[in-house]
Amino acid sequence: MLWYKEGMKKRKKVFVGVSGGVDSSVALALLKEKGCDVTGVFLRVWSPDFLPCDWKEERREAMRVCATLGVPFLTLDCQKEYKKKVADYMIGEYKAGRVPNPDVFCNKHVKFGVFLDKALKMGADCVATGHYARIREISNPNDQYPIKYEMLEGIDKNKDQSYFLYTLTQKQLAHILFPIGHLTKPEVRKIAKKFKLPNAEKKDSQGVCFLGKLDMKDFLLHYMKKKKGVVLNTKNEIIGHHDGAGFFTIGQRHGFTITKKSTKDPRYFIVTKDLLKNTITVANKVNEKNAVYSIKKVVVSDVHFISGKKSSCSFNATVRIRYRQEKQKCLLTRSVSKFQGYSLTFNKSQNAIAEGQSAVFYDGEICLGGGIIDRVVNSGIISKE
Repeated sequence: MLWYKEGMKKRKKVFVGVSGGVDSSVALALLKEKGCDVTGVFLRVWSPDFLPCDWKEERREAMRVCATLGVPFLTLDCQKEYKKKVADYMIGEYKAGRVPNPDVFCNKHVKFGVFLDKALKMGADCVATGHYARIREISNPNDQYPIKYEMLEGIDKNKDQSYFLYTLTQKQLAHILFPIGHLTKPEVRKIAKKFKLPNAEKKDSQGVCFLGKLDMKDFLLHYMKKKKGVVLNTKNEIIGHHDGAGFFTIGQRHGFTITKKSTKDPRYFIVTKDLLKNTITVANKVNEKNAVYSIKKVVVSDVHFISGKKSSCSFNATVRIRYRQEKQKCLLTRSVSKFQGYSLTFNKSQNAIAEGQSAVFYDGEICLGGGIIDRVVNSGIISKE
């Protein structure tokens, strides 16, 4: 399988999103080696005043890479789009008691939204990024699309980023390249050393897209007020307190205070929360054996299929409800009501599902699409005693 689209000719003009990291730098180097007319593009996004000003150093790193490879460098201002479509959305969802996935919206509205749109208007044929995912071009003359694109998981399963890319469309995929999707991370670093890139040994970035690693509660405290509430155990007993249910996500293990525990107790994690009552319910590894928060079915809204076509009314697939989670078998059923979503029934009960997160569907290694977990249909703390 070729990462370089078979329909492209040499010297095609490609704008490559360069972040200062090794992945995007290697993507740039590989495209230049392939004979493309490449330009490195740094995306300048919004960042609040109270966070460290890291973007300037990242931009300098990206410039050094472009200088090493001898390619042009541009800076594209995406502050307005990032603030409105990613940051404001993320804050609004937390205020509503949901847990959003900002990386999905960053890819949708910034990297493959404003960046792709502006690149094409400036004369580029394609954009490329350092995502660990693959695009397969297939001929299908009987379909409504003469050429169809499928998106596949990256070869390196520890780095695969298809989960964050499920919103891509056929039109967008026709103008996107993922030059490192067929490589593992060690192979990427080896290539970076071969090209003598200055960031070959740079550590991987973590956290929210562009903003980096955040203490989410500290970040949200600039936009949300504290509201003291109680922490409950699985028997509905008060065992502690917290600063507001909206600050937390399902599965979180920190940020709240447990007042009724011994020094030998394992760490507690959140199994459910109630925004109206301002309570969170927690469990630990000891009582988890006797009480499991079980979820069999959820409703998924804003569903998008990469093929561009709606699925049949009901079909089997696998799904990830968290990044890097092992894919789970499920049945997807399209709603026949006014609500144009899908019900998702798991073959095996799940836990730690947060409303607002993404559910991404797969057929083997093919990413079919996904949507937003809108609500849990049936759940409960099921006692095994």
